[in-house]
Amino acid sequence: MNSLHTPATRPAGGHAPVVAVTMGDGAGVGPEVVVGALADATTTHRCRPVVIGDAARLRLAASILRLDTEIHPVTSVGEARFAPGVVDVIDLALLPPDLPWGTVSAVAGDAAYHYVRVACELAVRGDVQAICTAPLNKEALHAGGHAFPGHTELLAHLTGTDEVSMMLSSSRLKVIHVTTHIGLIDAVRRIEPGLVERTVRRGHAAVVASGVAEPVIGVLGINPHAGENGLFGYGEEEEKIVPALQRLRADGIDARGPLPADTAFFLAGRGDYDLIVAMYHDQGHGPVKVLGIDAGVNITVGLPVIRTSVDHGTAFDIAGTGKAEAGSMIEALRQAAELAPAPGARRPGLEEVPGAS
Repeated sequence: MNSLHTPATRPAGGHAPVVAVTMGDGAGVGPEVVVGALADATTTHRCRPVVIGDAARLRLAASILRLDTEIHPVTSVGEARFAPGVVDVIDLALLPPDLPWGTVSAVAGDAAYHYVRVACELAVRGDVQAICTAPLNKEALHAGGHAFPGHTELLAHLTGTDEVSMMLSSSRLKVIHVTTHIGLIDAVRRIEPGLVERTVRRGHAAVVASGVAEPVIGVLGINPHAGENGLFGYGEEEEKIVPALQRLRADGIDARGPLPADTAFFLAGRGDYDLIVAMYHDQGHGPVKVLGIDAGVNITVGLPVIRTSVDHGTAFDIAGTGKAEAGSMIEALRQAAELAPAPGARRPGLEEVPGAS
């Protein structure tokens, strides 16, 4: 099977995509992983990053990491230098200088919201070709007055997109989710053939756009052993998943299932599937994180702009210590650069991605 990653590395310079990098929750590891990733020479070779965040906090993070990095405040993308050793940042200056590390803060949650808001505005205008997000803290986000379950729902709201999907991507496994941040009982109730079909189509479009012409997609069941012909559960697979698969196959999409999750992930890990469709949050997240959370990337599929993210949280327990690893952010920026269109170009097939409006 093929990887979701495109094989070519986009050259740096005027033809490299501009990526808006949101700083995330300023009390978490976001500032450190952002500065650490942008200090990596491979990152600035692939794309032209502009951070949306707080210049003072980034300077503090660079000091903690002992990096000789210049933090360069700008008011627009056009003012960015895109130079080695320089982090260009649209400085919203929303954080107090004494903001403690590792503590839930309504101020930091509100600021994290505005970083994402500004990034979306830049993307919708075409000033940036992709968004890459550092982690925010849901409790802090809510305390700051923004009641969204997470980045995925927030981005959909800010871009006016009716429905999006979360895709987790690692070097060995790609998973898209039918449901995400809701309880398990609610997830089973929400799953229905239309939602399953739209999710698979979004995943299929994303994998095709990345260079896999005819992806093989494994669709998981809900119950153990995918119900085993009615032995487990109450016929959820036949009612909620099989009709979607029939319509997808009729349109030439190679969607196989419903599959038992335990064996399907083993087969996907060895390369039998280009994409796995998980029915609920933990069904998909667990296997990806076992394979290595630092190398995982979160991609929001269905937005009118490329968006990738680290696949880890704010890590309040190590925030401000210099222990945070930037590997997931480097990988998220790499995939953002490779999936993004060149400046001035439309993203191929965007209008066919279900959920984009």
